[in-house]
Amino acid sequence: MDIVSALRAFLRVAETGSFSAAAIDLDLTQPAVSRQISALEGHLNTRLLHRTTNALALTVEGEQMIAMALRVVEAVDALAEASCIDTAMASGRVRLTLPAPLGLCVSERLARLLESHPALSVELIFREEPSDLIGDGIDLEVRLGPVSDSSLMCRRIGWTTAFLVAAPRYLAQHGTPNTPDEISGHECICYSRAGDGRSWSFSNGSDEICVRIAPRLVANNAVAVHRAVLTGGGLAVLSHLLACPDIEAGRLIKLMPEFPPARLPINVVYPSRKNLPLRVRTVLEFLAETVRDDPLMAS
Repeated sequence: MDIVSALRAFLRVAETGSFSAAAIDLDLTQPAVSRQISALEGHLNTRLLHRTTNALALTVEGEQMIAMALRVVEAVDALAEASCIDTAMASGRVRLTLPAPLGLCVSERLARLLESHPALSVELIFREEPSDLIGDGIDLEVRLGPVSDSSLMCRRIGWTTAFLVAAPRYLAQHGTPNTPDEISGHECICYSRAGDGRSWSFSNGSDEICVRIAPRLVANNAVAVHRAVLTGGGLAVLSHLLACPDIEAGRLIKLMPEFPPARLPINVVYPSRKNLPLRVRTVLEFLAETVRDDPLMAS
């Protein structure tokens, strides 16, 4: 039995919750994956998975095995990379979660990365709230704002830039706010991240000004907010990635330039591991480069 291959199969089954999904990821047949898991269980003399006709779950021993299996597989990967560092090519799938605006930006540039690494694949998952990285099988996640989970590795790659905007149609009917304290008299369309949908923060250059709002429309996806503000539904704070083309075309107006929305750090988090696989490091560097190439995110 190839125990490393068996451990890889076990980890993919644990991450995907499915023998068939793991088989696709590993480019194997489902029976082959099943045989590897059975052989691993036989070698360890313990059951790792509970199997029924329509469900799959880790046993207690299986849960305990994940961290050890990761260490073994990552050590083998690191050894392989070190032995052929000049010719190593990223291969395998990377699952990446990120907010929609940055996700759209990244998706436009991914073809170049994948062309350079023919054996690499990337699964983009647009998500506004933090994931259970291990439980959801996520390799990398972009989070906006401070990261409080000390069990995760965290790398800051840039800063957000956002604008308070409205459509000309809305402003013609309701007037234009010039200072934060005038916002309360307007309809607000709010992008909610992790449940925060009732306040906006602005900067006057030295202090942060927090404005409480009572939005009648709250969405947990920035693209939905973007669509709503374009129709004249009210004011919204939008990422420059979404707002800039419409500002340039006159479809949206940038408001209160003296009080820009407060900026947030753009962080990439990943499970605390000593040796990141080459496939994950490659995508991480690609993310950092994408952000670095945009002057409004780079600093």
